[in-house]
Amino acid sequence: MPAVLDNVAAVRHAAMDLLARREHGRVELSRKLRQRGASDEHIEAALDRLSEEGLLSEARYLESFISYRARSGFGPQRIRDDLSQRGLARADVEQALRESGIDWREGLRETWQRKFAGQLPGDARERAKQMRFLVYRGYPMDLVGQLLRGGFDD
Repeated sequence: MPAVLDNVAAVRHAAMDLLARREHGRVELSRKLRQRGASDEHIEAALDRLSEEGLLSEARYLESFISYRARSGFGPQRIRDDLSQRGLARADVEQALRESGIDWREGLRETWQRKFAGQLPGDARERAKQMRFLVYRGYPMDLVGQLLRGGFDD
């Protein structure tokens, strides 16, 4: 039987267990604790304290999430949408993306190389297929178009 989260200490302990596995955003952590039966009042008190102690950090979560998703071949637009769905403020997401230092052109090129073996499309159908995939992964249409026209050979 799962532990009952009926006091702030129990909620804090559950939150720390989740944070030990990976960084979480406040909204995501609140949702997970609520699913485990914690009250909103206890969640807020526990998360406020974890934030004050530096154990819960939206900035660290953003940095970790952006880095992980970029290494997984996702572009800035997809990452931005994923973070917005997780309840993070748009301005914070934009700032974290700007400060990430990620070379999105290089990420696009690597994703394209992995998926299409670096083969430029030979016809309109193949071009549309490659473009759809790369835009779905979150890369800007203009950057994808430039890559598929061979424009990255600089």
